[in-house]
Amino acid sequence: MADLAKYQQNLERFNTSYAKEAIKEPINFWGLAGFAVAAAYTGSVIPLLIAIVAELLYVLFVPNMPWYRQLVQNRERERMLQLNKVTREKLIKSFTPREREAVEYLRWMKEKIQDNYRKFTGAAQLPSNLRTLDQRWEDFVDLLDVYRRRKQHLKSINRQTVHNQLSQAYRAAESADDDKTRRIQETNVEILKRRVASFDEIERSVKLVEGQLQSIENFFNYLNDEIVTMSTPEKFSLLDFEQLSDSIAMTKQMLDATADSVGALDSYNREMGNYELLPEGNR
Repeated sequence: MADLAKYQQNLERFNTSYAKEAIKEPINFWGLAGFAVAAAYTGSVIPLLIAIVAELLYVLFVPNMPWYRQLVQNRERERMLQLNKVTREKLIKSFTPREREAVEYLRWMKEKIQDNYRKFTGAAQLPSNLRTLDQRWEDFVDLLDVYRRRKQHLKSINRQTVHNQLSQAYRAAESADDDKTRRIQETNVEILKRRVASFDEIERSVKLVEGQLQSIENFFNYLNDEIVTMSTPEKFSLLDFEQLSDSIAMTKQMLDATADSVGALDSYNREMGNYELLPEGNR
């Protein structure tokens, strides 16, 4: 798992208590500790009373300050970014050697593109479209994970066996001696027909993701060629990054639409005890 839209979605769901965050601030802790030391040193309760009043004012005003709320939001955003990074690196380690090689090659190519742009243009900052390569690399990792799991799903099923079962269920329904038996076999036919349809749907999605992965790789190689040979930075700005971004978004929408079919196969693999073919979080 684990892209920018996901970060934003998680951040929107982040409904922190700003007062709770303010109380946990080191400055608040050490301030209270200072009053406690003063009270112990003087043997008077006055510092403690002052501390209570100060704390009430602190909790009343600071959590409602726009700058403090922005600080808390930025801190949470950074935490989620780091968590996402750690999760993705853990995911990469679960890939096969060949899959990791593809991921690391694309990471190397991404960094090479950015370094070459700085080298050939002398620019201190990367243009906004070139910074999106970080996101495109993350998309590649996420899509590769989906691709490998769906391929495993398809390999776990003997499609010919399912077709044979469907033929047998058709014959059993046609030759049934009573309505109860016929209804049972007709239900079995419908279930098997849905399974066959789900195989076809998932197979189409696998081919689509495979093409998308190749598209990302080819785009990275194309970019590097263009940067090495470009005459001016303005030429680079004309390259179409939006087309790739839109294509990836379309692929992800298609994968969301086929999620139910994958879920059905997850249930089947769980029932059959094929736990190694299930996503780690669903085992």
